[in-house]
Amino acid sequence: MDGSVASEPTASPDEAPTSRGETKLINLALQGGGAHGAFAWGVLDRLLDDHRIEFDGISATSAGAMNATVFASGMAAGGREGAKKALAEFWCRISQATLTSPLQPTLLDRLFGHHSMGQSRGFVFSELMTRLFLPYEFNPLGQNPLRNALLDSVDFTALTAKSCPIKLYLAATNVRTGKVKIFANSEISVDSVLASACLPFLFQAVEIDGEAYWDGGYTGNPPIFPLIYNCSSGDVLIVQLSPSRREELPRSSIEILNRVNEISFNSSLIREMRAIRFVTQLIDDGYVANGSLRRMRIHAVAADDVMTKLGVASKLDANWEFLTRLHDIGRDRAGQWLDVHFDRLGIESTVDLQAVYM
Repeated sequence: MDGSVASEPTASPDEAPTSRGETKLINLALQGGGAHGAFAWGVLDRLLDDHRIEFDGISATSAGAMNATVFASGMAAGGREGAKKALAEFWCRISQATLTSPLQPTLLDRLFGHHSMGQSRGFVFSELMTRLFLPYEFNPLGQNPLRNALLDSVDFTALTAKSCPIKLYLAATNVRTGKVKIFANSEISVDSVLASACLPFLFQAVEIDGEAYWDGGYTGNPPIFPLIYNCSSGDVLIVQLSPSRREELPRSSIEILNRVNEISFNSSLIREMRAIRFVTQLIDDGYVANGSLRRMRIHAVAADDVMTKLGVASKLDANWEFLTRLHDIGRDRAGQWLDVHFDRLGIESTVDLQAVYM
């Protein structure tokens, strides 16, 4: 599946089974953000505790793709408790696997300075190294500590089976064409997950069936259209890691680079939100009456107040204390969201698209 216009949706909005009795069926859209993906781990952990929530499809990118595949594999093996256990073990493996990474900020900071709530001189060093020596020179063997963590955490056979309880859509960027590539369940492998998370200044492009891929954040972070076209639920809960707004003007080279990346990685999501709002307005104004366009209800869990205070180096920080801190914040924010907005699922959006994305 690529980014071209897909076929008609599988169900009209009025017919879509967004709820089953006392439960609400939702889709998830998981952004990328490196170690900040531990926040999404916490969100998922809290959602799994609430048996009023059921899951239809997940669209995900980069760290979100890792969370999504571990989540789905755990669900396939052991239901909700299996998913919770799989996610916890995966993030523990990530922490252990990156302890000796040459780009691990906690090691660099011992030499160059502290990073947790500001810009790290260690990160400046690692950024300089990756800019001067591209991954084909700096990492000629193409080693990726994430590969073994994924292989130890995910049953990829279960994800490709028709019995998989979750529809998965993982985004990557085709290097040659610049188009988004969506890996659905039948195509998902450890390589497709690594392709979705392949930052080009850290890792060599991932080649699959003769095509080279980089991080999906460049073209969809995450893409919403697979959920519109292929899933029954009209509710999409976005777990947003990349801040949409920063009040302070970036001034240093690293701050500027980080903000450029944030804007770039949010741009595709903003475009899709604009399109969803346009379609919603057409439906509300009575221009679409035959169900040919779907009404999508958009929701979001974020922590911009937390993410904007973290130095850019923290995206590479796999220190267990840091990861569990983000996990706990994610659980708390998801719990707050459920308390306030659960009853509105299946009825209306809880995000003001005009205010947030226009």
